[in-house]
Amino acid sequence: MAQPSEHVIGIIGLGDMGKMYARRLSDAGWRVHACDKEDRVEELKKEFASRKHVHILPNGHLVARSSDWIIYSVEAEAIDKVVALYGPSTKQGAIVGGQTSCKAPEIAAFEKHLPSDVDIISCHSLHGPYVDPKGQPLVVINHRSSPNSLPLVLNVLSCLKSAIVHLTAQQHDRITADTQAVTHAAFLSMGTAWQANNQFPWAIPRYVGGIENIKINVTLRIYSNKWHVYAGLAILNPSARQQIKQYATSVTELYKLMLGGDREELVKRVKAAGKAVFKEETGQRRLLLEDHVLDRFSLGKNPEQKTPNNHLSLLAMVDCWCKLGIVPYEHMICSTPLFRLWLGATEYLFRKPDLLDEVLKTAIEDDTFRSDDLEFTFAARGWSDCVSFGSFESYKARFEEIQYYFAPQFPEATRIGNEMIKTILEHT
Repeated sequence: MAQPSEHVIGIIGLGDMGKMYARRLSDAGWRVHACDKEDRVEELKKEFASRKHVHILPNGHLVARSSDWIIYSVEAEAIDKVVALYGPSTKQGAIVGGQTSCKAPEIAAFEKHLPSDVDIISCHSLHGPYVDPKGQPLVVINHRSSPNSLPLVLNVLSCLKSAIVHLTAQQHDRITADTQAVTHAAFLSMGTAWQANNQFPWAIPRYVGGIENIKINVTLRIYSNKWHVYAGLAILNPSARQQIKQYATSVTELYKLMLGGDREELVKRVKAAGKAVFKEETGQRRLLLEDHVLDRFSLGKNPEQKTPNNHLSLLAMVDCWCKLGIVPYEHMICSTPLFRLWLGATEYLFRKPDLLDEVLKTAIEDDTFRSDDLEFTFAARGWSDCVSFGSFESYKARFEEIQYYFAPQFPEATRIGNEMIKTILEHT
């Protein structure tokens, strides 16, 4: 087995994930050559000055020509441009990979711009930069390589103590679309709706406690991150576009049934979707989330009595999975913490028949959330249109407007969110 002192790991792109990899790999003894934009050299040298195994270089040419495995940790939108710039400088016989959330453009860039004597082994840590990687899914894509390359990559990654999952690029993109794209769309839409109504939901009693805590904490967690983390997956992954569109369609159609008071059709459609997604054998599983877990993680004071909610966002999620033929449990090995939280929330609702009946009754008879649901429907369709247009600038503008609105609450939401993720990981 190769020793850390024998090889150099290159990281091109020192955003949050690039920095996390630089810290983790160097702590394990691997020599790391890294770079970001040239105007950040001095800043990064100061940041990593205490880490003797990390060497900040002026540009990607120097990283590529001196490293044995080069990881491109850049935005999916920029991968082709960056590989075109630095790829030709790649060290002969080296391995190259990437950390983008959408592998189709990444692999295409590597095939187009890298020398033919370079191996291609990519990876993707399915969690955020501030989540402990231990036990988290880590996809490895062995696209083309010589016999000794994969063992080296796996040896390097072993220090993360993640759960390695071997996939092709195509399998990766399909599974990440199934587990992440619609999940992100739901929470992005919630944030947009709350901002449109000028609401801080943790300050409104009807939005505090139980499933509402999941909605609020995960929404704020997503908006506290960088917009491009979600834009690349949504816009560049063809499967993701289709799924986000279906989610918007499910939201719209279910909302119309609620508005029209069509109880029979709403109950029939929702329960058929639940039966398709949460099959009989699912009932033997332990619930991912329990009442005592849900009520622990509140940004506001839990009310003495909870306000009934029709949970349009959750009903639409299960309806969307049903229409697309997605069985979420099949992807648990590649699921992100946020997906597990969202699946836990939908499962909690659909595997409690009395609660589901109450929700459907509320959807027809109670208009407390009707204006909120109207904005949520607009938001879901708006995000779907944004993704369909393929506009990164439009996506960024929408995202950062809501991000600015919620920014003061991010530190507390991040703290509570980390505790919540830790708890659900103990259940899965």
